[in-house]
Amino acid sequence: MKLPWLTPVLDQTGPLTSVHLDTTRTDPQSAGELEARWAQLRSQLTAEGAPQQLLAQIEETVLSPSPLGGRHGRSVFASDTEILVDRVLPAPPLQESAHRGEFPRLLPLLQLIPFAVSQLLIVVDRAGADLHLRSPENPSISHGANGLGADSTVDGGHDVLHKVSLGGGAQHGWRADNYEARVEDSWERNADAVAGTVEKILRERPVDMVMVSGDVRALGLLREALGRETRERLIEVQGGSRGGVLDRGPFREELDRTTEDFIDSRQHELAERFRESQARDGASVGGSAEVWQALSRGQVEELVFVAGHEPAGIEELLRGALATDASLSALQEDADGIPEGVGALLRWRDEATPSNRVGSMSGDARRE
Repeated sequence: MKLPWLTPVLDQTGPLTSVHLDTTRTDPQSAGELEARWAQLRSQLTAEGAPQQLLAQIEETVLSPSPLGGRHGRSVFASDTEILVDRVLPAPPLQESAHRGEFPRLLPLLQLIPFAVSQLLIVVDRAGADLHLRSPENPSISHGANGLGADSTVDGGHDVLHKVSLGGGAQHGWRADNYEARVEDSWERNADAVAGTVEKILRERPVDMVMVSGDVRALGLLREALGRETRERLIEVQGGSRGGVLDRGPFREELDRTTEDFIDSRQHELAERFRESQARDGASVGGSAEVWQALSRGQVEELVFVAGHEPAGIEELLRGALATDASLSALQEDADGIPEGVGALLRWRDEATPSNRVGSMSGDARRE
């Protein structure tokens, strides 16, 4: 994942304040707990010299009620005079923290990369579709502006939608056939209108998951109307209907399960990609010293680390990756095959590049 929105933080000279907080507010009790946890972090930052005016701004940000549903968190980065980045997190941080120092504390934010999934949900019927866009910084698929504007609803405009019985006599047969043809034509034209809007959105926006639900016949027509590449990306979710409730009930549970399956699959693919790269000469390196050497030479295409098992100095490695325009990926705790919990897929190699074979990079037998 590329993170260009962190540039204002990386370009800023210290001191910098970093706050990573679980801001879930599902009931009055959790809201009170949030206030108490923030008070502890604020006291810590006060002791570290953070200005009170800045802390008041951060407090207003993290304690303000949010329309977002479900569990989520917040990361705030600030200079002594202003908030530089305020980011809603798709899940609470693994560990809440507050820090003031020369460099930002990036790890609690970047550990959540696996959950940063953008989604387009398409709920169709034979008249059109409702479209819902979920970005990583907006964990709710049903609350708040989705950024789609006029594209959030597509009505094809062809309203001959229902087949009816016009009588069974022979004199009526041609009329029935003609009417049914008009109905089928309306459905197809409406599906074409939905497909056009979907393709436009996918051209203009980075979307990881494209989910579809709704009327079975309309789903079939939409598949036929979409281009091959988009059609192959579709993930069908059972139980959706236009105008239906998205933030609770069986359909919400199905959306959550589908998202979890997608994240698990992507994590597995990333781990497999790194393990396979270890078998190809020069495709990757593992271990903090080797990764740092590759970073200092601009060789790293993608830095991979295991959340919760990072080596000492991981913050420096993360800053080095961002400074050299490398992508960042995090694997969840049960991942193995990453020496010292950090590795790098390389853009190129030469004779000075450390061997990518795990066992040859160190005398430490634990890295076999």
